[in-house]
Amino acid sequence: MQAVEIRKDIYWVGAIDWSMRSFHGYETSRGSSYNAYLILDEKITLIDTVKEPFKEELLERIASVIDPAKIDYIVSSHVEPDHSGAIPFMMQHCPNAKIITSLPNGLKGLKAHYGELPYIGVKAGDTLSIGQRTLQFIPTPMLHWPDSMVTYCPEETILFSNDAFGQHLASGCRYDDDNDLPTLFFEAKKYYANILMLYGRQAQAALKALHDLDISMIATGHGLIWRSHVKEILRLYQEWSTGKLEDRAVVVFDTMWHSTEMMARAITEAFQQKGIPAIFYDVKENALSDILTEILTSKYLAVGSPTINNQMMPTIASFLCYLKGLAPKGRKAFAFGSYGWGGQSIGLVEEELKAAGCEIVLEKQRQANVPSAEDLQKLTAAVQAICK
Repeated sequence: MQAVEIRKDIYWVGAIDWSMRSFHGYETSRGSSYNAYLILDEKITLIDTVKEPFKEELLERIASVIDPAKIDYIVSSHVEPDHSGAIPFMMQHCPNAKIITSLPNGLKGLKAHYGELPYIGVKAGDTLSIGQRTLQFIPTPMLHWPDSMVTYCPEETILFSNDAFGQHLASGCRYDDDNDLPTLFFEAKKYYANILMLYGRQAQAALKALHDLDISMIATGHGLIWRSHVKEILRLYQEWSTGKLEDRAVVVFDTMWHSTEMMARAITEAFQQKGIPAIFYDVKENALSDILTEILTSKYLAVGSPTINNQMMPTIASFLCYLKGLAPKGRKAFAFGSYGWGGQSIGLVEEELKAAGCEIVLEKQRQANVPSAEDLQKLTAAVQAICK
């Protein structure tokens, strides 16, 4: 395991998790990485560690450059164990190191996880001279934990961004321009949609704090380092965090005997006939995290379920719970579905869409039994009436 030099005397020393396929319910079909960075200066500094099972990989990469016992500082940007999990192990190998963390939440969180260690708390505006370089600490609370912060090195114009701007993407390469760009931007969008969508206001505050910095490289906590497309990812975060939506539609459904599926197909066609691209998701066949990636930038959302035991389908309930947690406010939404005798599911879906922050723009579309051609024509007309 070798360190990768990303600037003179600055190394990537993280770990690649090729096999990870789930992160808190977020499907990670391309794996991930836990990025840590070693800065060689008068005071040797490690920025972040890795998930605990990968601690030996971290240590081996560091040891390929220096004796780990020479590390003076460990900057902990975020308490979550995929970044901090190897701190106790590293302290066994660099016993003179001090751990730098945010005040008050980083300090509180690290103590709760790992007990008393030699901590140094920092707040907004604090800096640390490590020799020829200076580290500036910028709190980014709720992006996506209360303790989160980023670190900026003005001499190198590098932003060590931890979770911000990252992607769950395992790769043998370390940079944006060494990888397939459509894949990279999709994974960055998916990461924002499934982890940070709820925190748009906090992302805006973070972008404002970073606005005047000269950033030539973003060294992320997950995935690839941005060096050729820094402006593009900053622009996309600006768009995503302000809730900029496109004239696109997402149709999500489950079905029992295909009646609700017939409605979903008609709704998808109705949008497309009005020139609005629409994507059709059978929730049984698609990962929730992929569906939310499309919802991030889509103006319209239609969710359908038949009724089972006076309720919506459990798969749709799960989807709506996941959606509500990410609070995609401002979407123009409606509920639809078929039923045999009760039909309670459609009203329940509508209530959950409201609770998620969606604007209901079409009365519940309820269909008894199997829709006829005339029924589907009426549904198409109703959907097209809301398209603007």
